[in-house]
Amino acid sequence: MSSIDQKQLQKVARLARLAMGEEQLETQRLQFERLLDFVAAVQQVDTSQVEPMAHPLEAVQRLREDQVTEADQRDAFQTLAPDVADGFYRVPKVIQ
Repeated sequence: MSSIDQKQLQKVARLARLAMGEEQLETQRLQFERLLDFVAAVQQVDTSQVEPMAHPLEAVQRLREDQVTEADQRDAFQTLAPDVADGFYRVPKVIQ
């Protein structure tokens, strides 16, 4: 059984910017202990013969043709811009 003490839980709560009363801290401490016990149990499972996979299902991503659905309006938009050069928007340098 894993354990987390009140001081550790208060530190986690502070880092997460959570304000908790004593009763809430105790409830959270018990839930943390259950979670840590579960993680410990999962870590003991032998996975040496399990092949890594990218997705749990044999899913294939459906692809579609890349088709233009809107007209090119770059020139119209760039007429509204304060500074344009060679088809690009020019902005002030912000990094020294």
